[in-house]
Amino acid sequence: MSLLVVGSVAFDAIETPFGKTDKIIGGAATYISLSSSYFTKKVNLVAVVGEDFPASDIQLLESHGVNTEGLQIKKGEKSFFWSGRYHNDMNTRDTLVTELNVLGTFDPIVPEAYQNCDYLMLGNLSPKVQSTVIGRLKKRPKLVVMDTMNFWMDIAMADLNETLTMVDVLSINDEEARQLSKEYSLVKAAKKIMEMGPKYLIIKKGEHGALLFHKNQVFFAPALPLEEVFDPTGAGDTFAGGFIGYLASTNDISFDNMKRAIIYGSAMASFCVEKFGTERIVNLSEKELRARVKQFVDLVQFEVTI
Repeated sequence: MSLLVVGSVAFDAIETPFGKTDKIIGGAATYISLSSSYFTKKVNLVAVVGEDFPASDIQLLESHGVNTEGLQIKKGEKSFFWSGRYHNDMNTRDTLVTELNVLGTFDPIVPEAYQNCDYLMLGNLSPKVQSTVIGRLKKRPKLVVMDTMNFWMDIAMADLNETLTMVDVLSINDEEARQLSKEYSLVKAAKKIMEMGPKYLIIKKGEHGALLFHKNQVFFAPALPLEEVFDPTGAGDTFAGGFIGYLASTNDISFDNMKRAIIYGSAMASFCVEKFGTERIVNLSEKELRARVKQFVDLVQFEVTI
């Protein structure tokens, strides 16, 4: 089944207690596309970069089977750039530089070849851009998944409310769920958010795992205990890529299969944090992925007599 990924393809410069990078490839759509490519070979990308974006990085995406026909390259302009420094606990960070550049005027053009996509993953972008993509599809996909963040809740709540009515699954972290719902209890928060439109809600809790909600059903997936978290940049997007990629590969959007997709997404995210940027997720073997998923299964599997 074909997957359409819309989001940012960009430059990041990252500093953590383990070291720092110069400009490296980043962006939500980059992580989502690379991660999902391990499950489905029909990944179509819609994004925008500037003339400064290296052809080698575009080739990296293409080498993973990502179709870049929908990647706009703006001549004479610069790509989106973000720089951040993580604190020692790796859960907090300071944004040092944000340069929107081409992303500030991004008009998402959906090529004709992408029109019959079965699955749509909307990476973190302005909710207006996200709703524009949905409106430009001639046929509604089988499943529409959306990521967002507190920034849009602060400056574009009306647009966000409208876009929420158009999607099937929303993926946010626990802090964002509380801000969006104005509820501290995540169970109460989930109920309120699903009343806004999404049928399913994923609440990511970083090193404490992820929750999946649907009606009165709840599923919890733990995070894999790791000796070291090297760089958490892109972990949430890598999770989303594994989640939507697995669903697209199985073409099953039942709640039970979404549970499995959450585990595969969590496994992909656990790889992402082991190196800077996309370094760890560009050359994974099937054997590594299967072994990592088994670790998740072993982590929660037990027998009990009631």
